[in-house]
Amino acid sequence: MLVAGLTNPLDFATAKDGTGRLFIVEQGGTIRIIQRGALLPGPFLNITNLVEWGGEEGLLGLVFHPLYKTNGRFFVNYTRRVNGQLQTVIAEYHVSSTDPNKADPRRKKILVIDQPFDNHNGGQLAFVPDKFLYIALGDGGSVGDPLGNGQKLGTLLGKLLRINVDSGTPYVILPDNPFVGNPSARGEIWAYGLRNPWRFSFDRGGTHRLFAGDVGQDNYEEVDIIRRGRNYGWNIMEGFHCYPPPTANCDMMGLTTPIAEYSHSLGEAIIGGYVYRGSAMPALQGIYVFGDYLSGKVWGLREVLPGTWQRVLLLSSGKIISAFGQDASGELYLLDYTNGIVYRLVQAG
Repeated sequence: MLVAGLTNPLDFATAKDGTGRLFIVEQGGTIRIIQRGALLPGPFLNITNLVEWGGEEGLLGLVFHPLYKTNGRFFVNYTRRVNGQLQTVIAEYHVSSTDPNKADPRRKKILVIDQPFDNHNGGQLAFVPDKFLYIALGDGGSVGDPLGNGQKLGTLLGKLLRINVDSGTPYVILPDNPFVGNPSARGEIWAYGLRNPWRFSFDRGGTHRLFAGDVGQDNYEEVDIIRRGRNYGWNIMEGFHCYPPPTANCDMMGLTTPIAEYSHSLGEAIIGGYVYRGSAMPALQGIYVFGDYLSGKVWGLREVLPGTWQRVLLLSSGKIISAFGQDASGELYLLDYTNGIVYRLVQAG
């Protein structure tokens, strides 16, 4: 155990500013700091007055700008309700000019997206490796994607987005995004056909592949490697299987299938993790570590041959896992949602 005393922790981030601080997102609308192994008493940011939370809503994601050490910029993903309409908000904040452990409460909204239902809001934000901001959005919720958002290029829901927040007001669409120039598509889209991507990350090694855990509907959870312009199949498929069951045949033309899946006999909500690139657990080097929210199981995926992946059970934690974290050294952490605890993963024995 690293620290306890958190309330519904959902995300873990580092500022990469040389301080070694760890930042923990609490679902209700606060961000806490762990410094030198201790949880600081006051929040780094408190936006509980802005956030609607509960279920799959709340303050869902945090990322620091790659140049945070000099520009003090960071970004959050949260849900709010305005005149009865649930919305996802991507907003920019800055660190206080007088206290490095406090944020300036003033914000700039980058994106505001109406949500048709209260679930499947996604939440992850990331910058690596090309200095552009990546944003994960779920399909808008309910059951089975009734609005077909996953397959609609005219909506941002059910997508992974890629934008430039260093130019424009409030951002610029990248000219090499795959659907730029398509009048029926949103130019922000990097990939589509996602149900509810709950945590994605870039591998720090090699070609910086983007791994995502996409939460399934009734039967299967999946791990995807996200690539430019690809369609990951929802709601035509769930994992490797046609949706809805018992559909035996579906048109898979143009769809990209997962690198791995597991059935709901093993767990019911995937928690995407990280490819391990630290030094404390050499046996896990290069393995993608991920888990399941309800079963508490933690697995590793190893690419034994190009495109062929083998899943191995690493740990039965007995915890309600809401997220994994990765520090500046590449070491991994696990967030226990119910008990408000951050654990550091270490090699057995």
